[in-house]
Amino acid sequence: MILTGEIHSPETKRLFWILFALTILALFGMQLTGAPLKTEIAQGGIITFELVGTLTGSQGIIESWQGTTMVWAGINIGLDFLFLFLYATTISLGCLILANKMPKNLHALSVLGVWLARGVILAAILDIVENIALILLLTGYKSEFLPQLARSVALPKFGLVFLALLYIVSAALIDGMNKYDKSHETL
Repeated sequence: MILTGEIHSPETKRLFWILFALTILALFGMQLTGAPLKTEIAQGGIITFELVGTLTGSQGIIESWQGTTMVWAGINIGLDFLFLFLYATTISLGCLILANKMPKNLHALSVLGVWLARGVILAAILDIVENIALILLLTGYKSEFLPQLARSVALPKFGLVFLALLYIVSAALIDGMNKYDKSHETL
């Protein structure tokens, strides 16, 4: 066991599931508010805006969002500030819970889980920087640096979140196989 304390307490598990439900709810809200942002120029909606990387590209996307779509863009980015807190907390807690469940012979996976929990917190910080850059672009700042900044922090953010989610799925499978093996040892 790599962690001590109350990581396996019923309260911690309950907190995880509450956070998980809130994260899914916020994700649903992100999908709803992001739907109007999918245009011919921004086929991926807000993700296209996050990753475009050039001032010309970001201005083209913003032009395709004029009118009420700009309001949706603002709402979507505002909601992302809540979402980034929820996903970072939920995924980090999931990594820590599963890291603590790894058998002693898989100590390296425990260590990896703790590092990925920290990595997701870093991803949330990168997400904040990205959101600020996008807000500045939406409010009229015309700097080539801003779309480059948004892209340069979005890519590692997505990578860290992906790795942590991959860890959670893999560690949950390992934990499930361990429980299955233990239940069949007694038979």
